[in-house]
Amino acid sequence: MTSDAHEEKTMRPDWADRSRTTRLVWRTGVGVVGAAVLIGGIFLIPYPGPGWLVVFAGLAILAIEFPWARRVLDFARSKYDAWVEWLKRQHLAVRLLVLALTGLVVLVTLWLLNVFGLVSGWLNLDWPWLRSPIFG
Repeated sequence: MTSDAHEEKTMRPDWADRSRTTRLVWRTGVGVVGAAVLIGGIFLIPYPGPGWLVVFAGLAILAIEFPWARRVLDFARSKYDAWVEWLKRQHLAVRLLVLALTGLVVLVTLWLLNVFGLVSGWLNLDWPWLRSPIFG
């Protein structure tokens, strides 16, 4: 693959191709913003809300400039869709178990981040077991 072929596959705006410097600034900006959104999304996955949406948004931002990110985005989408379809076919007990395990991950993470210790302080509760072993 020549560099010209690589250039055609990106969605870089015309102004970013004015010079080598603007291309580097654009590429670096897309990389930094995309990576930040992607990493934030990965941390959000176990929580109720848009965790996977944020992951896909981060990959989509990276895919603007990096062809490898487009391949990862397509792969991740297919695996996510397959997981959702598999989960839909499962018995209610399996779906509830997945929900319970997700809830457990959320609770453990909140405990480790000392959210419960912080809230108990607001409520004047002195329960040492609510404090995080890391940040408590």
